[in-house]
Amino acid sequence: MVQYRRHRLAGGTYFFTATLADRRADTLIAHIDLLREAFRAARRRRPFTVEAVVVLPEHLHTIWTLPEGEADYPARWIHLKSHFTRAVAARKAVQKHPRGEFMLWQRRYWEHTIRDEADFAAHCDYIHHNPVKHGHAARPEDWAYSSFARFVAEGRYPPDWGADAPQTELVAGEPR
Repeated sequence: MVQYRRHRLAGGTYFFTATLADRRADTLIAHIDLLREAFRAARRRRPFTVEAVVVLPEHLHTIWTLPEGEADYPARWIHLKSHFTRAVAARKAVQKHPRGEFMLWQRRYWEHTIRDEADFAAHCDYIHHNPVKHGHAARPEDWAYSSFARFVAEGRYPPDWGADAPQTELVAGEPR
């Protein structure tokens, strides 16, 4: 069996991709209120800062910064995924594995430790251009489920960012 090794850097900043087991589902945006609450619950239990995020129907990308001295992002993901899964299961039937566990999420997630400001900027660009890449929006500003509007409000992007040309392709945890 493959042993997955995760890089852990105390107080680090990480890019993540988490995906539903059913890549045809729209569960994340259909239950965006439950996903937002799952993020809040995970942050209350074990704080972290959400630097950037985009939620698509069946997957999400996010960048988190952990508090100084902490490196346990797996525990945060466990809490977030389980909180969301239980909340969705309370509203609709969720398929279970023969072992009894819910089959909403893919078991693992993609993680990348952000190395520097250029790496951070490239991953933010990837996140905010993702709805366009997947055909969910014509422009990043048209997609409601991302931190793009916050980046514009903070002056990190001009309002028309990404409207003209596709951004540089960044391989960030999604199969081609």
